[in-house]
Amino acid sequence: MTGVMRPNIGLTQVYLYQPSIDFRKSHLGLCALIECELGHNPFTGHLYAFTNKRRNKIKCLFWEDNGFVLYYKSLAEDKFKWPKRGEEVITLTGQQINWLLDGYDISAMQGYKKLQYESVF
Repeated sequence: MTGVMRPNIGLTQVYLYQPSIDFRKSHLGLCALIECELGHNPFTGHLYAFTNKRRNKIKCLFWEDNGFVLYYKSLAEDKFKWPKRGEEVITLTGQQINWLLDGYDISAMQGYKKLQYESVF
């Protein structure tokens, strides 16, 4: 029974915070980070994902109508394949955050190249 408490794949704004954080932070500490460091409003309903230094835990935070939802996953043996980009925050989709939770390396995943034709002849 997988995916019971997963982020919705229909989410369009998922923010992956690149630096590792202190996992003792509660939802209020994460909100302060979202507001002060990213300049975002944590009450928009967007999902924010964070990881620890060892990359074996993930916390996802989002506002749902009347309160915060905090999703926490701790891997027993492996590590999350956190993207290594220079940006402080990366924007993902709901599908991509679920792929990350499943253990996929989302930075290596590429879709088909876009083709554009002028004529069939």
